[in-house]
Amino acid sequence: MMMNAAGSDGTGAAMDGRLADNIVFFARVLRKAGLRLGPASVTDAIEAVQAIGIVDREEFYTALHATLVKRHEDGAVFDEAFRLFWRSRDLVGKMIALMSPVVTRHEEREKRKAGETRVSDALFGGREDRRPPRDEPDIEIDSRFTASGSEMLRKTDFAQMSAVELAEAKRAIANLVLPLDEVRTRRFRRSNRPVTIDARATMRHAMRTGGALILPRHREPKWVAPPLVVLADISGSMSQYTRIFLHFLHALGEQRRRTHAFLFGTRLSNVTRQMRHRDPDLAVEACSQTVSDWSGGTRIGETLQVFNRLWSRRVLGQGAVVLLITDGLEREGIDLLEKEMDRLHRSCRRLVWLNPLLRFEGFEARARGVRAMLPHVDELRPVHNLEAMADLVAALSGEARRGAGDPRRFLPAA
Repeated sequence: MMMNAAGSDGTGAAMDGRLADNIVFFARVLRKAGLRLGPASVTDAIEAVQAIGIVDREEFYTALHATLVKRHEDGAVFDEAFRLFWRSRDLVGKMIALMSPVVTRHEEREKRKAGETRVSDALFGGREDRRPPRDEPDIEIDSRFTASGSEMLRKTDFAQMSAVELAEAKRAIANLVLPLDEVRTRRFRRSNRPVTIDARATMRHAMRTGGALILPRHREPKWVAPPLVVLADISGSMSQYTRIFLHFLHALGEQRRRTHAFLFGTRLSNVTRQMRHRDPDLAVEACSQTVSDWSGGTRIGETLQVFNRLWSRRVLGQGAVVLLITDGLEREGIDLLEKEMDRLHRSCRRLVWLNPLLRFEGFEARARGVRAMLPHVDELRPVHNLEAMADLVAALSGEARRGAGDPRRFLPAA
């Protein structure tokens, strides 16, 4: 963190000081913030700085960026780490703000830049743990009828969480054990077990020996993770839940290749490409900038019609699973909504409706839109807190309780 450690000549004298050690420590911060760096990259960075000298800050930045940044999506994290680490003018102020328990006023807060949270955690994480213990009176609390903080967080509604609780929820979502559901395909792969004899592979192997030795080769069906398609409502009543669920979808997309995300309010928007950003906050921000009707009205029937006409054949193959996130409060076009829900249900292997209104114990299917959608879904589940998301993961993995998400329990009796 000593830009002025370089000598006046700006060459090898700088390497005799603490600059090389600081570059190594800077690389550790980047690695902790999520960049993939090895010892060779750190060595290249030190040699590059030694070659160009420390004369200009921009040249110093360019040398480190060229040797330490390997992917385009890591650029924002590197910029924020460089700004905080290498003697930025407001570094002391940021450190005081991070360490001080006093909450700053809302009007003085600046919008956090992409990657700032990860860099701050990498630079200042664990500082609270290294503080000397203070002498405080011991207070005994009877905790027999209280819940732990993590248990309370799991049951807290996303719409009622504070900013700190939302940050904790996002980290918990990133650590969820993701679903491992697989479907059997028509293709086969080589197998060492005697499942089914592969005649073609057996004959090809026999031709290598001129038919003198024929050893049977075997094959077995190939299992793959099915495509996962998310249709998320971003109207005013659903925007907070959808924003949190996009973090879950981002974590899921890092493990599964075929994930597709669509947002709808009054129009349908494909945000699959935006969700491929490595930083989840940057991905969600890109989604919000792409759509123009965030927190606006909703037209569920019309947007489903557009999806069924333009996208269903592209993304709903090979046993796709569809997650529909909406409250179902459609007032107009109920006949169109019922028709398009039936078509969507027949186009996919499994249709799961995630409705935050299920957080109310007395929920009943009274709205016309809800009654029109219920007969055409396989499961109806809540999506309002971390516990509901954990249940969704279990359901996608085939570990859910039998009948837990059955939508028939909300249908009126015949």
